[in-house]
Amino acid sequence: MSLARRAATLLALLLAAVLLAAWLTARPGDPALYPPAPGEAAVTVRLVADAWHSGLLLPRDALAQAAAEAGDGALLEVTGRFRAYPALEIGWGDAGFYRAVPTIEALDWRLALRALFTPGGRPAVLHVVGVAPEPGTAFAGSEIVSLRLSRAGFRRLAAALGRTFAAHDGHPVVLGPGLYGPSLFYAAEGRFSLLAVCNHWSAGLLHAAGLPVTPLLDTLPRGLVLDLAWRAGASGPHPP
Repeated sequence: MSLARRAATLLALLLAAVLLAAWLTARPGDPALYPPAPGEAAVTVRLVADAWHSGLLLPRDALAQAAAEAGDGALLEVTGRFRAYPALEIGWGDAGFYRAVPTIEALDWRLALRALFTPGGRPAVLHVVGVAPEPGTAFAGSEIVSLRLSRAGFRRLAAALGRTFAAHDGHPVVLGPGLYGPSLFYAAEGRFSLLAVCNHWSAGLLHAAGLPVTPLLDTLPRGLVLDLAWRAGASGPHPP
């Protein structure tokens, strides 16, 4: 067998293995939560994805109401702190990398590799940004995917989000100013690693809301965007 044919065979086998792994690890959605029934009240949330990171853009009032109904004091405190803004953009990631690399131009490969491959994972943080009514101006260059969630699904998402905030005496732990705009970093639950990156976190919250997700595909922002379009029928992606 020629070298070219061997390479083609190996590539085909690798592709088949990846597709099989994606299929085996795919998580089904919950039809009782997503999509909302025709005529049912819905809450629109957005996935904001760039070259290496994704986060969720959530309506602040709906999030505050869900936190109050669930008695989630930490999440209620966060939404109260950003009460002047109609939406919150929230992301999760490695504490060292996230705080040190605000843009792709500032990428430090040593930090990236350390974040992805440290045995046992690394501490995580949450980044919360207050967003004005027109989010496009805040996310130039990012893709935005819109998703209509049922109210029950949104409450599940809010509950999962609330569990991500690390709390001390019932209060979220503020770590300092965020990267841009009116923003703050908060201490977070979970450990960041190659098997638990920011895009998995975003997908996990959407899965809590009833959407089907494919963790292997969702490792990269573009994969998550395509996953939501293919399996959840999401509108987009579209530029801000």
